[in-house]
Amino acid sequence: MALLILGIALWWAAHLFKRLMPAQRAALGDKGKGLVALVLLVSVVLMIFGFRSAEYIHVWSPPAVMVHVNNSLMVLAFFFVSPGPRKGRLFYRMRHPMLFGLSLWAVAHLLVNGDVAAIVLFGSMLIWAGVEVLMINRAEPSWTPGPKGTVAKGLMFLAISVLLVGVVGYIHGLVGPWPFPG
Repeated sequence: MALLILGIALWWAAHLFKRLMPAQRAALGDKGKGLVALVLLVSVVLMIFGFRSAEYIHVWSPPAVMVHVNNSLMVLAFFFVSPGPRKGRLFYRMRHPMLFGLSLWAVAHLLVNGDVAAIVLFGSMLIWAGVEVLMINRAEPSWTPGPKGTVAKGLMFLAISVLLVGVVGYIHGLVGPWPFPG
């Protein structure tokens, strides 16, 4: 669990560095991007290994229907993390589609995982996304949405999201639990 918590802490620190310490981040210039990317990579590796090695401590048993809810939310999560919301007609005014997509990912995984490590990992990512939205909105209060896209572009990204859920779900099943109904 220590590796998991360290990975989460590094994730938060790397992402919030720019917001909490803007002068120090600006002083690093372009090489700061590489440093932040490296810290994020290390944080993801630590979270993966920490989650996989954490002792299973049962908290609750999700009902079987949650697998379907999870997979539906994952399609939406992939859609919002993609450029789809910016290119479509419905969500072009959404300011933080990637953070919303990450929030959907976290909620989806909280619905199907009933152990302490999952609650710590996915709960912390959900809270982080909310904090990030608040900090961005506070630092940059004025924002203008881009131009409205087309329905066709939005549907294209939605179709790609469905395909990605299948591909990522298959890979997920090779390295971890099978994410689709049996």
